Amino acid sequence: MKPTVLLIEDNEQNRYLATFLLENHGYEVVAAVNGPQGLELAARIRPALILLDIQLPGMSGYEVARALRREPVTAGIPIVAVTSYAMVGDREQALAAGCDGYIEKPIDPDTFISRIRNVRGSSGEDPPR
Repeated sequence: MKPTVLLIEDNEQNRYLATFLLENHGYEVVAAVNGPQGLELAARIRPALILLDIQLPGMSGYEVARALRREPVTAGIPIVAVTSYAMVGDREQALAAGCDGYIEKPIDPDTFISRIRNVRGSSGEDPPR
């Protein structure tokens, strides 16, 4: 069974690229285009990993991360911020909100998957290679 990644990203081009890379490396991708949809999907499908844009319409990725951490059913799911926020302190703010990792946009197709694999799943197992 393929590990499921929940991709919470409002930009269609970013969703396409991340989905393409992930699916070509053995992941199943479920996408949400905003925070509330992402929260609902996370609770329902319980993905192995959540990739979270920080700049989302209506509800920031920081708010989404904090909400995911508050809910027992999603609290243990690893979250990686994938964001264009790359100023001093942005990484620390994402981690403080509950993210386990941080990847700057634009994503580098050559390193994206290896960076995702550096975040271990709640089962303690690495995603497939």
